[in-house]
Amino acid sequence: MNSNAFSRRRFLGRASALALLGTAGVAGVTRIPSADAQNRRPIGTVLDYAAGVPSGRSIKAAGHMGAVRYVSHARPDSVSWMKAKPVRIAETKDFAANGLFTASVYQFGRATTADWLQGAVGAATHAPQAIQLHRAAGGPNGKPIYVAIDDNPTREQYTNQIRPYLRAFQAALAAAGLKTGVYGNYNTIQWCVEDGIGTYFWQHDWGSGGKLHPRANIHQKAKWQTHIDGHLCDINNVYTTDWGQWQPGQTGAPAPGPQAKPSIDAQLTQPKQQPQPAPAYRIPENSSLPDFSSNPTPQGLSSEAENFARNLNAQDLKNAAEFARQFIK
Repeated sequence: MNSNAFSRRRFLGRASALALLGTAGVAGVTRIPSADAQNRRPIGTVLDYAAGVPSGRSIKAAGHMGAVRYVSHARPDSVSWMKAKPVRIAETKDFAANGLFTASVYQFGRATTADWLQGAVGAATHAPQAIQLHRAAGGPNGKPIYVAIDDNPTREQYTNQIRPYLRAFQAALAAAGLKTGVYGNYNTIQWCVEDGIGTYFWQHDWGSGGKLHPRANIHQKAKWQTHIDGHLCDINNVYTTDWGQWQPGQTGAPAPGPQAKPSIDAQLTQPKQQPQPAPAYRIPENSSLPDFSSNPTPQGLSSEAENFARNLNAQDLKNAAEFARQFIK
C-alpha cells in the first residue's frame, strides 16, 4: 500500500464520517429529523381528535405533550359531530398556556372522497386551505403540515395519484415557508422516503403489517384511545424531540418571496456585490442527517448521534462515500 493510497482512504473515511454526522449541513442541506423507532422507547405521547376539544389543562393532567390538530374543515356529512375541525387559535393558546404543543395535519376527505384521489390537481385545492388554517390557528413558518394518506394504497395508486398529490402539496408548502409531513402507513412512508417527499412522518397501522418505520416521528397505534373531558381521543407515541410541534407566537423562518428592488439612489451608492462562488461539492439527494438542533444539550447531542448511528443503512453509507469522493483529486 503506497502512502497516497493510505491518505486517500483515510480522507474518505473522515469525510464520510463528517457527511454522516451532518457537518455538511453548513452547505444548506435540510436536516432530516431522524427517528430510530425500532430501537428506542417513545419520549412521550400526543393526542389527535375530531369530535370535540379537550382543555389543555386536562390533556396536561393526563400526561400528554400536546396534540396533532386538523388544519382542515369538517366534511359536509360529518359537521354534526366533527366539532374539533379545524383547530382554532383559542385552542392553541390554551395549549401554550399549559405548556403543551400543537402540530398540524390536513385531511378533508376519506375513502371514496380521499384528498389524494385527484392527484396533483387535488393539491391545488387542499394545500391553500391547509396553509390558511395553519396560520389562522397561530402556526408559524418553518413547521410541517402532515398531509394525510389515510389508506392502505397499492403501489400503483401511490405512483399515479398519491405521489403527484404529495409533490404538488410539498411545493405549495415550501413556497409558503412551511415543511411537509406525511401521515401514512409503513409502505407509504417508505415510498415517500425513496422519492424525497416529506421530512416528518406520522405512521398509522392500517396495512403496516405490525412494522414500525424507522423514520416515523409519531406512531398512531390502532385502537389505543382514551376519553378526556368526555371527548374520544387517539393516543400516539412520539419518538423524536422534534415532531413538528409549535406554539402560537413562535417566530418561524420567513416565507420566501420577491425582494423589494432598491431605489435608484441606493443602487448608485451601494458597492456592487461580488458573486459568491458556487459550492465545490454537493450532498447526494435523500441523505439522512441527524437533527442536532432540536435538543442542543450535551445529552441531547449524544443521544441523537447514538440513535442516528444505530439507524444507518446501506444507502446512507453509499451517499457518504459519494460525498467524500468529490474531494479526492
